[in-house]
Amino acid sequence: MKSGFRKSLLIVMLLWQVLLLASCDYFVSEQQAQVPFYNRDSRGRADTIGKLGTHSISIPAGVIDGWARYMGDPGDFADPKIKAKYQRPPESYDLPMESFGFQYRITDGDIYTSFRQTEEDYRRDNETLIPYGKPLPWASVSVYGQYDATPLNFNFTVQNEFKLAKDITHFDYIQQEQPLYGLTVYRANNGIDPKTGEPWKWDDNAKDILLKKDQAGNIKTYIKCEFTQYKNFCSHMFYNDDWHIQVWISYNRVYLPQWQEMESNIIKILDSWRVSPEGRLLGKQIGKA
Repeated sequence: MKSGFRKSLLIVMLLWQVLLLASCDYFVSEQQAQVPFYNRDSRGRADTIGKLGTHSISIPAGVIDGWARYMGDPGDFADPKIKAKYQRPPESYDLPMESFGFQYRITDGDIYTSFRQTEEDYRRDNETLIPYGKPLPWASVSVYGQYDATPLNFNFTVQNEFKLAKDITHFDYIQQEQPLYGLTVYRANNGIDPKTGEPWKWDDNAKDILLKKDQAGNIKTYIKCEFTQYKNFCSHMFYNDDWHIQVWISYNRVYLPQWQEMESNIIKILDSWRVSPEGRLLGKQIGKA
């Protein structure tokens, strides 16, 4: 009797161990299945992944200036307690990206990547051009995914800008007769400082506004350029309907004639990062080290 009981107990224990091991294997397999495939660079660094607007992307390691923010992530100045409790959903190619930034080289359409020649180029340009007041051939780019029903145009933004100029700084923006580089130009008080009767020199609020509309009359490109004192920079924003994104670019005004090329090249860069739902690249990544 005792011998039979011991055999039965041993069999039960063995079966239990088999079931336990099987469940562990299943758990591990399930966890591994949740981890997406990562593209990597020559140093083994994993890409930053997610869904930007309407497309899944894989951003080469070393490209992002700072870090990528995903929808729902606490802001930079959020309560530390909220940040400590926040748990981002598992990474995937469907995780919506709110924003990220990178450095774009205007002269050839390339981008900054650490451990790549462009890193040395960017450092050298900063050291040899900025101290001497020469224009830096790099633009700071920020990309924002759009996920709500807000129209992808700057119609209200520009209308509000003109209203604030009139209500607060007491001057109108006057449309200029001649377009500039294919852009419609508006100048604050027609380019004249009402206090002096001369061209604007000191007022930081007096920026040129340059716009481009689509065939339906919606403003898709909105550029504000400074030109007073030693300031000579443009803040350039545009929407892309295919990607469902808004892009911000900041650069020296000397490169304003290349505004269309910048928009086109930035979309080409994003297109090069597109991936299949499984994370397989659809083309050669621009900026990969």
